[in-house]
Amino acid sequence: MFKNTKAFSSFSVTDIQQAKQFYGQTLGLDAAEMQEMGILQLKLADGHVIMVYPKPDHTPATYTVLNFPVDNIDAAVDALTQKGIRFEQYDMPDIKTDAKGIARGGNGGPQIAWFKDPAGNIISVLQES
Repeated sequence: MFKNTKAFSSFSVTDIQQAKQFYGQTLGLDAAEMQEMGILQLKLADGHVIMVYPKPDHTPATYTVLNFPVDNIDAAVDALTQKGIRFEQYDMPDIKTDAKGIARGGNGGPQIAWFKDPAGNIISVLQES
């Protein structure tokens, strides 16, 4: 039924202008504000679209809402850190990050680092092992 539809994902934020600046300028995505609808449209390189909408009683997601595959996680983390991004630190039995905030892919998994957008939603950069 939905095999050939162009599905899209969405998530909420507290402030569309702040999200537009973060996703458009800090992360460098094509972030177009759809003023008539009051939402932000993030256009990804593969043609997929993510809708970001304001929600007055927004609660940040407790899971990763957006993952960015990268060729070199250290270079990506360094570049984002220079832009003021602070990476999350985890010290749990199944996830441990190093000083840069990178989980180094134990058990053959990807190397991954998590950070938050201004609304507190979790985003990651990841490099396949």
